[in-house]
Amino acid sequence: MKIQHLLFDLDGTLLPMVQEEFVRYYMPLLAKSYLEAGIPVDPQAFLGAVWKGYEAMVKNDGSRTNREAFWSYMKEVLPVPVEEAERLAVEFYEGPFNQTIAATRPSPLADQIVKTAKEKGLHVYLATNPVFPRCATLNRIRWAGMDAEDFELITTYEDYRFCKPNVEYFREVLTKLGLSPEECLMVGNDVEEDLVIRKLGVKTFLVTDTLENKKELPVETDYQGSLASLLEFVRKL
Repeated sequence: MKIQHLLFDLDGTLLPMVQEEFVRYYMPLLAKSYLEAGIPVDPQAFLGAVWKGYEAMVKNDGSRTNREAFWSYMKEVLPVPVEEAERLAVEFYEGPFNQTIAATRPSPLADQIVKTAKEKGLHVYLATNPVFPRCATLNRIRWAGMDAEDFELITTYEDYRFCKPNVEYFREVLTKLGLSPEECLMVGNDVEEDLVIRKLGVKTFLVTDTLENKKELPVETDYQGSLASLLEFVRKL
């Protein structure tokens, strides 16, 4: 069956980066934004709590959105009401977070790949791990030099109930879109988080420019190569 639908990861794939460098850059900015707003947080304890909140999303069993999972944890450790804490987070992701583009390596190839796919009549979706608010994801799309309007779906923490590498995240995406796995291709750079979709019968293209394989898992993918080779691959679809 011919590939009709392309699902793209964002961080490390269409927006080249080393994940650890990215996190190391932006997390202190997040803590700083709370301090500057007059919230008396201990930076180290605060960042530790954010990581625990992230873990709550990764372990989400589907009974609530990732947003609810994150803030349900954070409200127990923050000295302000969760509504105020979330408002400050949104202000951060709409503003100071944009400095973090310095920890990424945008490539003009990303937009070329997406637009080439669309020109060929393929459907494109942004299957980025839904651990960020929509405003943060829209900014990262912009950093990558792409147009959010090109994607028929963008997964964010407001709308999704699972995270990578839980295969249920991908099942949720395919079900929501009504897609046949045989007609889909997942494009990502993380061996654990992105290739798990193969369990659902979806083919994969592993982008190797900033490949992530922290657990040194065996690499099982249908295709792999650089962003440049991905562009050539899409041109031939």
